[in-house]
Amino acid sequence: MTLDEILRALPGYLWGDGGQWSGLAVTAKLFLISGGLGMLLAVLLALLRVYGPAPLRWAVAAFSYFFRGTPLFMQLMLIYYGVSQFSWVIDGWQAEDPFWLLFRDATFCAVLAYVLNTAAYAQEILAGALAAYPREEIMAAEAFGMSRARTIRRIVLPGALRRAIPVLSNEMVFLLHATALSSTVTLLDVTGVARALYAATYAPFFPFLMAAAIYLGCTFALLASFRQAERRWLKFLQPRSA
Repeated sequence: MTLDEILRALPGYLWGDGGQWSGLAVTAKLFLISGGLGMLLAVLLALLRVYGPAPLRWAVAAFSYFFRGTPLFMQLMLIYYGVSQFSWVIDGWQAEDPFWLLFRDATFCAVLAYVLNTAAYAQEILAGALAAYPREEIMAAEAFGMSRARTIRRIVLPGALRRAIPVLSNEMVFLLHATALSSTVTLLDVTGVARALYAATYAPFFPFLMAAAIYLGCTFALLASFRQAERRWLKFLQPRSA
C-alpha cells in the first residue's frame, strides 16, 4: 500500500466514510454499551451469588460456568446465526415482532454476547470481593445501627467495587479486544475495516498493522484511566509515609 492509500483509508478506521459509522466509532460504541450494561448485570449477579437464596446462587453459578466455559466467538455465533434456526424466531420475523427483529440486528447480537460474557467474568470478581470484604467494616456499620441491606448498599458494595478496580481493568481490556470479533457478524469495527481493506488491496500487513496500532492506543488510554481511578479511589489502602 502507498502512503496515499493509507491516508485515504484512515477516516474509515476512525469514524466512517460515506455517511456510515465504521472503525473506532463502532468499536467505541460496542465497548461502552457492553461494558456499562455488563457491569450493571455483574453487580446484580454478584449480589445474588453472595447474598441470594440457594436456588438463585445455583442459577448464577450455572450462568457463569456456561459463559466462562465456552469461547466468546461461539456465543456470538449462537446468538447471531443460531437463534435464526428456530421456527418461532422465524415466525416472529415474519410477523414483524419487535423483540425477535432485534436478533436480525448485528449490533444488538454483538452487544448481547459481550454483555453476557462480561457479566459472567465480572460477577466472579465482584462476588469474590463481596465475600472477602473486611469483617471489621461490616461490624462498624452494624454498631452504628445500619440494617443488613443498608450496610451492603452503602458500605460493602461501594468498597468491593473500589477494591476490584485493578482486576476489573483486565476484564475491560479483554472486552475491548473481544470487540474485534464483531467483524464476523458484518459490523465494520476497526478489525472489520482492516478486513475490508485487505480484501480490496490483497495487502494484509498495513491494514492489520493500522488496526493493531489503534487497539494499542485504546488499550493504553484505558489502562491509564484505570490507574487514575486506582490512585483516586484506592488511596486509603496505600501505606502512609512516615
